[in-house]
Amino acid sequence: MDNNTEKNNGQFLDGTLLAQMAQGGAALLRSNAEEVNKLNVFPVPDGDTGDNMRMTIESGIAALEKVKSNDLAEVMKSLSHGMLLGARGNSGVILSQLFAGMAKGFDSCERADANTIGHALTLGVKQAYNSVMTPTEGTILTVARESVEYAVSRVTPDSTIRSFFGDLVKEMNASLNRTPELLATLKEAGVVDSGGAGLLYIMDGFNKILNGEEIKAEPMPLTEKKQLVDLSGFTADSEMTYGYCTELLLQLQNSKVDAENFDNNIITEFLCGIGNSVVSFKTGTIVKIHVHTLTPDKVLGFCRQFGEFLTVKIENMSVQHSETTVEEKPAASNVPAEKKKYGMVAVASGAGIAATFLELGVDTIVEGGQTQNPSTNDFLDAFAKVNAEHIFVFPNNGNILMAAKQAAEIYTDAAIHVIESKNLGDGYVAICAADFENDDAEAIAEAFKEAMANVVTGNVSPSIRDAELNGVQIKNGDFIGFVGKQMLTSNEKMTDTAQILVDKMLEDGEKFMLTVFCGKECTAEAKADLEAYLAEAYADIEAYFIDGDQDVYPFIFVAE
Repeated sequence: MDNNTEKNNGQFLDGTLLAQMAQGGAALLRSNAEEVNKLNVFPVPDGDTGDNMRMTIESGIAALEKVKSNDLAEVMKSLSHGMLLGARGNSGVILSQLFAGMAKGFDSCERADANTIGHALTLGVKQAYNSVMTPTEGTILTVARESVEYAVSRVTPDSTIRSFFGDLVKEMNASLNRTPELLATLKEAGVVDSGGAGLLYIMDGFNKILNGEEIKAEPMPLTEKKQLVDLSGFTADSEMTYGYCTELLLQLQNSKVDAENFDNNIITEFLCGIGNSVVSFKTGTIVKIHVHTLTPDKVLGFCRQFGEFLTVKIENMSVQHSETTVEEKPAASNVPAEKKKYGMVAVASGAGIAATFLELGVDTIVEGGQTQNPSTNDFLDAFAKVNAEHIFVFPNNGNILMAAKQAAEIYTDAAIHVIESKNLGDGYVAICAADFENDDAEAIAEAFKEAMANVVTGNVSPSIRDAELNGVQIKNGDFIGFVGKQMLTSNEKMTDTAQILVDKMLEDGEKFMLTVFCGKECTAEAKADLEAYLAEAYADIEAYFIDGDQDVYPFIFVAE
């Protein structure tokens, strides 16, 4: 505990103390992220709530590294903004919205007492609920609401911030243990809500730091893959034709401009004049910039008129980077390429799935899926690569929808249409049906939704624990088959599970096409056995096999 904490004797929360508490919350969650991951309703090795929430708050911590102020409002704003851009998964997005609401409650506050903290958290809970179209009780939302209501109800003139957080964490723990009584799926699986558990670890970390406890800090995992660069693509004899991918975070400075009221169109218009694939949007007093240009020095010089850089990344686009999944188009001219009317962005996990989507006309792939949920910022970067007036986005995972929608709200350089594809099958069938002859973007979005209405997606996965779901007895190590949230079968052999799952998916007799995405764990023998079974049992069904190369699921079936 620092001297500042001793001086205010637990009466006030300031910026320095908030930063310390946030670091403690992130550290405690980091130590327990795998435990949170395992709180999965399905006994499938795809739990990622702990990692999503960890990476979300760690993005906020990273944003605090350049903040030297003790002002509570300034620190909270930076923490919240970092979490907003780094938010992953539905629980991560809800967490970022909780902190965004808190930031509003701390606006103009140099420090806060227990009453003010209660007000800020109440605003945070309200914003978190508003971020979800259909809030479900028994989730992180309930845990946040009940604990904040309890802590606020106990505030008196004698309350300290220590007594407030003590009450908050006490009721948060009790609320978390009640979640199975509110959500039948949790009770059936014998687990508490994973998002609520992640929030409890964060706030317990806040509380421990506030009370002077030491949290053992484990090394912070890398949240981005280390970049491997093939420098052979640009030699002493090469000509610069592709330009530089230039990305900046610009902190507007009041000494140079009116930071709050700065018209960001000034920057956008300049960037369009010297490059393409332009994105430039303002959140608070920070501007995020992306442009492909032959003259990155001009970008730096122009933007520094208005502020100072928080981050700068300039990459030669003729040099191949390991994480590049889509070839960049040349920026040989300073005249920006004309925008096309429509473009598509899709999330994909597995090289084969990504390649299939690109062949079907998707412009940019966002790497990720189950266990690898992309962040809000990943979507923003993908949008910047698509030079289109309307961009249709396919998250292809129910746990990625909120991050895609959050990015859509932030992005201003195109109209973003998030198609609510909740699994691979939804996205695959919709993208296959893409028809951009219509001038009405909303009509196209509606056609995508109609295409998804008649598809059923089934998954085969190994089980990681004993369980009983939907009347199906599951043993640890078995292969399970399920559609959506409905468990259908469990067997020792992968092929038995695959065949029974297909039978159940096709039993209505209305499906005439089956696409099978084979994952990394699918053996040649298992694939051959399934092909033979389908040929004999379903001679009238058109079956297509695609090497998806996806993790977790040896088989993903798409029936339409």
